[in-house]
Amino acid sequence: MKILVAVDGSESSNNALKQTLAFVKRAGGEVIAITVPFYYGAEFELGLVGTTEEVFTGPAEAVLAEAREIAKEMGVEIKTVMETGIVHQAIVKTATANDVDLIVMGRRGLTRFERVLMGSVTSRVIGYSPIDVLVMPREGVLKLDKILVPVDGSKYGDAAMERAIKLATKYKSELHITTVVDINPEAYALYPDIAEQLEEGARSMLKDALKMVEKAQLKADTSMHEGDAHERIIHTAQEFGADMICMGSHGRTGLSRLLMGSVTERVIGEAKVPVLVVKME
Repeated sequence: MKILVAVDGSESSNNALKQTLAFVKRAGGEVIAITVPFYYGAEFELGLVGTTEEVFTGPAEAVLAEAREIAKEMGVEIKTVMETGIVHQAIVKTATANDVDLIVMGRRGLTRFERVLMGSVTSRVIGYSPIDVLVMPREGVLKLDKILVPVDGSKYGDAAMERAIKLATKYKSELHITTVVDINPEAYALYPDIAEQLEEGARSMLKDALKMVEKAQLKADTSMHEGDAHERIIHTAQEFGADMICMGSHGRTGLSRLLMGSVTERVIGEAKVPVLVVKME
């Protein structure tokens, strides 16, 4: 597996790098670390900062030097890349140019409001990347012993299920499939039978997902819950002891790429374990 890790010198990105290196050391693979200097245009133009080298090259090279030192200490070879431009575009461009299998990004300790609306580089990378993105919490650990897969009956959920099956086959992971029935109280009041209909649909989703697992000669547990989708997914991950949550990205286009489906975005923002966002092939 070839993995691109975005680094910026922060605690969260350093943990993402360390976890990736540890995983590759166990399972094999190649790691590329990328940093993209952030250009504070106004400060530069007003003379509040120094030369172009001080603004760009110096800090960025220090970040990559730290990444190389971390890799050396862990006994893993690493390639480092510095790109300029709009950060999320540079990350996605480098990932596609190097034909990587996965992009790994650290998640900062965001406030609750920022977690709900993550107007961040991470959300933009997820929105524009054709490659799967793994978002690593600041204190997260990268393991694949237990994988939770939320399904919603969409082709994006199916893509996540397929990716989870491939991972489970390769790494002998234990799978748990879950779905959440989120009933609007107003809709329930107007249509009392809607709960039964939604629950039947949810059971059908789980059966379809389980067929995919059995076709791959694997086994999985399943669960169905009612309530707020992202809260139930996170709670199920904790109950199951999941090492990773594997979710689909709803592949939107244009401006709406910057506002991922709220369930995926909130799970990313609040989960204590890494979240793998699977993109459609």
